Amino acid sequence: MKRIVEIVPARPGWYARWRLAPENTRCYPVSLWALLEENDGSGREVIGVDCAGQWPGAQDDGTGAEFVRYLYQTPDSGPPEDAEPTPGSRGAGRYPVPTP
Repeated sequence: MKRIVEIVPARPGWYARWRLAPENTRCYPVSLWALLEENDGSGREVIGVDCAGQWPGAQDDGTGAEFVRYLYQTPDSGPPEDAEPTPGSRGAGRYPVPTP
């Protein structure tokens, strides 16, 4: 079991890319970064929670989406071409946001 050690907001420009099908990906803006560690204090890792409420290692919701990678694009260059349009959908995700 892992526990959350620290949570910080993500700066604009960070995205999480998910594979929906072999040739189909979708990016969501990362909302926050969380530092996780095993209960015994070992095995630290940083994960990003995207605006859809998804993060690598979360319980499967049946969509079959597979985490690909995080990517950064400067805010003035715009979102990636496979970015999910998210007007008004912040916080309405598939997964619950982890709590400490």
